[in-house]
Amino acid sequence: MDIGQKIRDLRIQKNLTQEELGERTDLSKGYISQLEHDQSSPSMETFFDLLNVLGQTPAQFFTETPNQQLVYTKADQVVYEDQERGYNLRWLVPESNENEMEPVMIQFDHAGEFKTFEPSPAETFVYVVSGRVQLALGDQCYVAKKGETIYFHATQQHKIINVAKTTSEILLVATASYL
Repeated sequence: MDIGQKIRDLRIQKNLTQEELGERTDLSKGYISQLEHDQSSPSMETFFDLLNVLGQTPAQFFTETPNQQLVYTKADQVVYEDQERGYNLRWLVPESNENEMEPVMIQFDHAGEFKTFEPSPAETFVYVVSGRVQLALGDQCYVAKKGETIYFHATQQHKIINVAKTTSEILLVATASYL
């Protein structure tokens, strides 16, 4: 285990500069840099102070993280079909509803429509892969066709509808448990 690299990674995850971490632990920016580059080793007291600021216990710090899956194949994807509303939804990343972003592909039949969503703090990005879709956002309607995007804050009731004469497909990425 590279202790200096792990300290650096945790500092970056906490959005701290070396100077800010130094201020919170009464250490100099230069000393933090030396620790991160394995040019110096902290005393036990200093190490525990660093872990406290970085929000880690010693057990958490020294536990090896299993390799995360970064590439997802078609076999990893989960498909849901709603024949009544005329769409197929494909989760591109399994269990993505537990993450900050949730990417899905939605294929609409002619006149298919995704369910109506109530207002939320989510942000939503839609890329139209094929066809033409309409976003009903509050009292307003917006149309995007193949190659165009829609980006909105979901602060009003909203729904996506296929307005093409054929099928349409979109890539939708939403934040904070949108689906």
